[in-house]
Amino acid sequence: QVQLVESGGGYVQPGGSLRLSCVASGFALDDYAIGWFRQVPGREREGVSCITSTYKITFYKESVKGRFTISRDNAKNTVYLQMDDLKSEDSAVYYCATDRGYGSGCSLLLADYTKWGQGTQVTVSS
Repeated sequence: QVQLVESGGGYVQPGGSLRLSCVASGFALDDYAIGWFRQVPGREREGVSCITSTYKITFYKESVKGRFTISRDNAKNTVYLQMDDLKSEDSAVYYCATDRGYGSGCSLLLADYTKWGQGTQVTVSS
């Protein structure tokens, strides 16, 4: 079965850290760019970060630069999102997704992604 499964979400105080994982099964992540997105109820899903397939070039939404780090371990078929110095506005359901594959870049546009995980909740609150 082809799927992406996120984990690592939870409840954390402002300034805290979480590491999200996205594990792929049924296919190899090697040839796909991966994006992390988040969504708050009543608002559109937004791109947070992405990483390219071959050269692992990374991109970030401006508001998370310097706080979030995306990485990938193709041997483990897993992508990570390390989130530090979390703020209340980071609270959301976080999703990972793969693009159509075999490209050289990545984007933070939802339309460029075809496979999605089920999401993991992140709550930042004191």
